[in-house]
Amino acid sequence: MDLTILIPCCNEVDNVALLVSELMPVVERLRRDRTVEVIFVDDGSSDGTGDALAERFGSDPLVRIVRHERNRGLGAALRTGFRYARGAVIVTTDSDATYPFPLIVDLLERLAPGIDIVTASCYHPSGGIENVPRSRVFLSMGASLLYRLLVDRHVHTYTCLFRAYRRTVIAATPFAADGFLAVTEILVRAMWNGYRVAELPCVLRSRRHGQSKAKIARTILAHLRFQGVLLRSRIAGGLAPARVAGDGDTDEAAAFHVI
Repeated sequence: MDLTILIPCCNEVDNVALLVSELMPVVERLRRDRTVEVIFVDDGSSDGTGDALAERFGSDPLVRIVRHERNRGLGAALRTGFRYARGAVIVTTDSDATYPFPLIVDLLERLAPGIDIVTASCYHPSGGIENVPRSRVFLSMGASLLYRLLVDRHVHTYTCLFRAYRRTVIAATPFAADGFLAVTEILVRAMWNGYRVAELPCVLRSRRHGQSKAKIARTILAHLRFQGVLLRSRIAGGLAPARVAGDGDTDEAAAFHVI
C-alpha cells in the first residue's frame, strides 16, 4: 500500500456528503498512479456518523471504517487508525475540510527525500486564517508560539492535524495524549528524535458544518502540562519516552470494531 488517508470523525454526519463530493475525487486522482486506502475512525459518534460512512463508502474495498464504542478522543482515534494503516505514507486530515482536501496532493509533493513529515502551517508567513473563531486561533497560535521557543523556531505551526508522515515516523514515535494535544505531541517527539519536518503554508478556514469538538480549557491545560515536560526535558537533556495509555491493557481491542 502506497498511501493511507486517515480521518478521525466524531459526530460528523453533516460532513459525510462533503467527504463524498470533495475527498473522493482527490482519492481517485491519487489512485491513478498509486494504491490508496482510506480509514475513517468513528470515535463514538452519537449522531449516526458511522452508519452514514458505511452507507456511502462500504462498497469500496479500500475504505475501512473503524468504530470506537465510546468517545475516546482525537489521540486515541489516531492510535487506532495508525494501527490499521498499511501505507508507506500516512496522511491525517480533518473530516470538515478546513484545509481543502486537494491540498493532500501538495503535502505529498513536499514529502521529498530527506523530509519525514510535512505539516500544514497556517501560521507560516505565507499562510493565513479566514473566519476561524477567535478562541480557537488564540489557543492554537499561542501554543505554537511557545513550542517554537521550546522546540524549533523554524516550524511555525505545531497544532495542525493535516499532515503527511512517512510510516517509519509513526512506527518510531509513540505518544500518550488521548485528546487534541496528540497532534502536537507526535510532531514534537518526532522532531526531538531527529526526524525532519517541512511546512506547507496554507489558509485555515472555518467549518462549513458542525462545531469543533475541542474543549478549550482542557486543551490549554494539556498543552501547558506538556510544555512543562518539554522545559524540564531541555534542562535534563532529553525527552522522556511517552507512556501510552492502554499499554498492556488486554481489553483495548474490544473497544472498537471494523467495518
